[in-house]
Amino acid sequence: MFTVVDLFCGAGGFSRGFKEAGFDIALGLENLKPVAETYMENFPGAEVIVEDIQRVRAEEIERLVGKPDVVIGGPPCEPFTKANPKRREKPLDRLYEDPIGRLVLHFVRIVGDLKPKVFVMENVPSIVDGELRNALKREFKEAGYGEVYFNFLRAEDYGTPSHRLRVFISNIRIKPKPLKERVVVIEAIGDLPDPRSIHDIPNHEPVPISPRRLKRIAKLKWGESLIRYRGAGGEVYTNLTRLHPYKIAPTVMGSSRFIHPFDNRLLTVREHARLMGFPDDHIFIGGRDLQFNQVGEAVPVPLAKAIALEVKKKLEEMEHGDS
Repeated sequence: MFTVVDLFCGAGGFSRGFKEAGFDIALGLENLKPVAETYMENFPGAEVIVEDIQRVRAEEIERLVGKPDVVIGGPPCEPFTKANPKRREKPLDRLYEDPIGRLVLHFVRIVGDLKPKVFVMENVPSIVDGELRNALKREFKEAGYGEVYFNFLRAEDYGTPSHRLRVFISNIRIKPKPLKERVVVIEAIGDLPDPRSIHDIPNHEPVPISPRRLKRIAKLKWGESLIRYRGAGGEVYTNLTRLHPYKIAPTVMGSSRFIHPFDNRLLTVREHARLMGFPDDHIFIGGRDLQFNQVGEAVPVPLAKAIALEVKKKLEEMEHGDS
């Protein structure tokens, strides 16, 4: 069984997809303790390092789990995303000057030291803006990977009931075959009971909302939003959107909340998780806002699995070539 190390593992969406594809999840690295607890809960067989990646050395990972076949991870996207109105103006400053952006370089450092057969780093497409694409190629080349591919994939093409375009930077080409049909909102959440009823589904508790706001959301039609705001570059983003039941949902973000297509209420953490393809036995730990953040910051599970199956195919080819 091929082994995986997940840097910036979060709640484990990326790892979950690899686990479903038959990989052994050996280790996760996460600096926030409650989020690491979520990961531990869902991957009881994995080693978990609760630490800032800047303080972690590859030797420590190797001592715990040996050399992994695959290293995956999604460094924070805030320095790069257009949704952040405060991101730095010059693209290269986002990678080399922004302290959070520099965490990408620590992903590269650990990959370079561990030398896995395959690495896959997830982020927002704007991480390749301007000179950033060449800068990332250069960094990975210095780490020992001359071939670097920028694989742009849409989560909805692989069975995720929400839109999400992300780039997966890897030393192999990753191009899974898209599914013919898309999963829409009502197919994903329609069978869940009313959160106010008696049930045993984890993370499916009602989300409080003020009577004043409740009055306003009651007037929203499918696809309409209560809040609109501008990100970097003047792009308009929305919040408190009433989902259209027969379409895919917009991008799930930790800071955003969706309104149920038919009920005048906010979606629960579990409903958001369903929109990201998480199975109901994937538990989220911590306060409610932190749970929403864990879901919104994850790699959608169906997309992660589609990527994992491509990686597995490549690893098997490598093995076959060696034999």
